[in-house]
Amino acid sequence: MSKTLEALEVQFRVVGALLMREVITRYGRHNIGFMWLFVEPMLFTVGVTALWSLAGLHRESSIPIVAFGLTGYSTVLLWRNMPMRCVEAVVPNLALMYHRQVKLMDVFIARILLEIAGATTSFIVLGTLFTAMGWIELPQDILKIAVGWLMIAWFGASLAIFMGCVATRSEILEKLSHPAMYLLFPLSGAVFMVDWFPVSLQNMLLWVPMVHGIEMIRDGYFGAAVRTHHNIGYLVVVCMGMTLAGLAQERIVSRLVAPE
Repeated sequence: MSKTLEALEVQFRVVGALLMREVITRYGRHNIGFMWLFVEPMLFTVGVTALWSLAGLHRESSIPIVAFGLTGYSTVLLWRNMPMRCVEAVVPNLALMYHRQVKLMDVFIARILLEIAGATTSFIVLGTLFTAMGWIELPQDILKIAVGWLMIAWFGASLAIFMGCVATRSEILEKLSHPAMYLLFPLSGAVFMVDWFPVSLQNMLLWVPMVHGIEMIRDGYFGAAVRTHHNIGYLVVVCMGMTLAGLAQERIVSRLVAPE
């Protein structure tokens, strides 16, 4: 038992050190630094609101446009950025793996935690700011929002580990991962509600895992004002499958990665 606790303590320290390294590298020397976490989704939300207003669609829709944009794009940041960061994780950290305590999974965990923390902070800060400005109302069910958010985070983390491992073995996947993530954006549910489409299209859209999480978040945010479609059981099964596949790939790839 003491050896297990000691091993966990070492891993926590390693992940903590890698996390601080990522923060300094990513936000300490580029553009406006950490503030970009909030500026990007704010620009998107304000842009969507302006376009809907200019088109007059805000008069035909009962959905608060600012809240719609916030719940949509914040979730995209949550699930999309983790795989993109993990696909590029091995080469910049290859020299660190010379140390026996630093494992491939530690690198993935550090990047995943940073993306979850950043997206969650952005969502909470912008939601609080927009509420204080009177742009959006308070959510109807915070617990349901939290569950949906955690499910999307789980999906993004499991996908990140799987893609990060496979990209280490295949350069083609590494090159295709970025356009693939952008192509998945319009299908993720960020810019639409499932109920807007005919039943035949709804059934097709509900095969996309992220749609269920976003629909659940909007169910918690808007309550009875909108009709949502989500099956968290389906999302749990997908996340469990992706997690197992990712861990299996990590065991294979960790033996192949040669530290510099």
